[in-house]
Amino acid sequence: MEPVRLGVNVDHIATIREARRSREPEPVAAAVLAELAGADQITVHLRGDRRHIQDRDVDLLRRAIATRLNLEAAATPQMVTIAATYKPDTVTLVPERREEITTEGGLDVLLNQNLVRKTAQDLRAAGVGVSVFVDPDYDQIKAVAKLEIGLIELNTAKYSEAARPDQAAAEADKVSQAARAAVKLGLKAIAGHGLTYRNVRRIVQIPEIEELNIGHSIVARAALVGMERAVREMKTLMQR
Repeated sequence: MEPVRLGVNVDHIATIREARRSREPEPVAAAVLAELAGADQITVHLRGDRRHIQDRDVDLLRRAIATRLNLEAAATPQMVTIAATYKPDTVTLVPERREEITTEGGLDVLLNQNLVRKTAQDLRAAGVGVSVFVDPDYDQIKAVAKLEIGLIELNTAKYSEAARPDQAAAEADKVSQAARAAVKLGLKAIAGHGLTYRNVRRIVQIPEIEELNIGHSIVARAALVGMERAVREMKTLMQR
């Protein structure tokens, strides 16, 4: 099997910075260190409330990093304009609620087909690739395939939050089945949300999954051992 690529989300480097409204730590520096340690992509979520990543971070990251830049964003005209300006390699469309601590669940593509279609068309017209973050649900995956988006990120939150081994196994199986279905429908499958050093191995073993996006666990580890070591340790766990 091909190695699984690692996208490192540096949002929570910015969370630390914004806690004091200071100039450090710098997300761009963290991203460069992550790349030096083997990260294949840098991911950031530019939220409507700008609680961590700021517009200047997206601008600087686009100019500084050597790998790919993935921008997570809500499906809004403002975010399309920002993407058209800074040209990330990919925009991953995610649901967003101001009161949530982190993203809660995948985007309901069935409920928002027209919005997702229009947003994806506008992003492609701007020369930006498109992905959609969805729960491992066949109907949602089929809806994405009908929109000819081509890339899907499967939400692993329920797997990551499972309290018992049998629950984790069942949720991992759902992710596996969803990845298999996505590939059969002509989509490329990646995954992420809540993955850690303790639980990543089971998801890595799903052959259809090409890439994982991991943020909080890596940043938390980096606070203790440094970003480069944290990324290398995750890359080692992702070998298959």
